[in-house]
Amino acid sequence: MKKPISRFYLLLVLVPLLLLASMGGYYFLEETAAGSDVVVVPQTPAPPSATPVPVPTPEPTPTPFPEHDITLMAVGDNLMHLGVVASGKQEDGTYDFSMLFQGISPFLNAADIRIINQETVMGGNSRGFSGFPYFNSPTEVGDAIADVGFNVVLQASNHTADQKLDGLLYCADFWKNKHPEVVVTGIHEDASQADDIPLLTIDDVTFAILNYTYGANTETLPLDLLGHLNLLCAVNEKNGQMDFTTLNPQVLEDISRAKELADIVIVCPHWGTEYSSKISSYQEKWALEMTEAGADVIIGTHPHVVEPVEWITAENGNESLCYYSLGNYVSTQKNALSMLEGMAWLTFHVAEDGVSIERKTTGVIPLVCQYTSGPVRFENVYLLEEYTEELAASHGIRNYAGVVLHLEDLQKWSDEILGDFVLTKDQALHNFKTDSINQ
Repeated sequence: MKKPISRFYLLLVLVPLLLLASMGGYYFLEETAAGSDVVVVPQTPAPPSATPVPVPTPEPTPTPFPEHDITLMAVGDNLMHLGVVASGKQEDGTYDFSMLFQGISPFLNAADIRIINQETVMGGNSRGFSGFPYFNSPTEVGDAIADVGFNVVLQASNHTADQKLDGLLYCADFWKNKHPEVVVTGIHEDASQADDIPLLTIDDVTFAILNYTYGANTETLPLDLLGHLNLLCAVNEKNGQMDFTTLNPQVLEDISRAKELADIVIVCPHWGTEYSSKISSYQEKWALEMTEAGADVIIGTHPHVVEPVEWITAENGNESLCYYSLGNYVSTQKNALSMLEGMAWLTFHVAEDGVSIERKTTGVIPLVCQYTSGPVRFENVYLLEEYTEELAASHGIRNYAGVVLHLEDLQKWSDEILGDFVLTKDQALHNFKTDSINQ
């Protein structure tokens, strides 16, 4: 049986072995640290995170200003003689006057601003209808004017007070309550509103439209009309005495105020010498004063015949286009020259820097009023360019007034009076589609 190994003997053997093992591990670590047997590959430190360079936001491309045109048409005196009134009477006894405007429907469909001078007062149907010298016209005339698209009515004429103040107030009330969509200028139901400037805005362009009459067929104005009827001539407010040689200072004050409120100021004076195609000295003088005050366009009525058109330049540099008279629109007058009429046509070009008149498409379109006789009745309004000698030969003026009308006379008068301002239908409507203007 073998003897067990003593603990002492084991310690003598194990201790030296542990010491040797410890020393071998130390040497191994030293060699490794020195890199004698191991290649240490150094690590490249990661760069600090870079701050992104801001990219500027591109400036938005500005939208070009949408340049466009605004068109205006204006016709002269809607002179409701009894023959014209009878033309509108229907079989059932009612009245319809839409036929008065069929001849100019393409222009009504195309224009943005549509102006008519309602020469005769609509003082109430219950008064009965009357013609010259003291007119009273059916309110159905006003209905037709609004229904066919006129949006401006000039109501200040020498016949506005034919039915005295009551008739004027009835007419003003009719427009206000029956057709509030129409801008009516020249008369006031409330005298306290006489200083108001009538405005019409089309495509963010504002037009001021002022209307005045030289008087009311009297040398002394009834004082109760003051504040209800816009007066072109000066008047003594104490006794009503009219001064037909002096422009009413209120006109120039209104124009100056309108210039502050509107982009374009249009002044419509009822003035001039009846049946004379020549410009009077007063028209010429007052047109210049209106231009200097700020009028851009002047459209005259009253003489019952057309008068020249011209550009006016004032000393202060202001400029206006003046239609001294458009003549009648409808009538049954006995003067051959009165059958030639004018329709003003203006094109306003709207640009970023303002509004200007486009001269190439601005002028006057000659018209002819046609009526029959036996009995006297309105027939139509024709463009002079579409009028014929056959129509002239059948005109009622031959039997009614003993006047022979010829196409060549109408053409001659148009050339002499209107000259280079004459526009054809195609020139006026060249930017409009046929289907839209013939609706």
